[in-house]
Amino acid sequence: MENFEAIRDHLLGAYKLTANEPFMACVELSLENGHRHQSIFLSEMEDEDGRRYLRVSTAVGALLLLDPRRALEFNWKSQVGYLACTELEGTPYLHLCENRPYAGLSAQEVDRLILEIGGLGDRIERMLSADGDAL
Repeated sequence: MENFEAIRDHLLGAYKLTANEPFMACVELSLENGHRHQSIFLSEMEDEDGRRYLRVSTAVGALLLLDPRRALEFNWKSQVGYLACTELEGTPYLHLCENRPYAGLSAQEVDRLILEIGGLGDRIERMLSADGDAL
């Protein structure tokens, strides 16, 4: 997969998309036999040298309600993904993210990232929101 259009083509054949825009798509991942859902955002980013990356992310909770120390402790211990903050409709949210260069990225790796970030994001959301499933 060498560009975002190749990623999008793969997503269209394998997942339910809730957003499909230039350089961004949102997959709705169904978990626990449809009892829980997690929105996974895939987007393209570029570094200062012009290299392009795929970012896979999911919102895990409103930052205003969370202890930042717990988030930093998670980042230190995490072997997959990292936590970051971005705004959704004017509210700061904690996101679980993973960035991968397009070079060497396969459809199987994209699938693995969606499942891993989605599942872990849902577990973090549950932990932070007393089993809620708002995202």
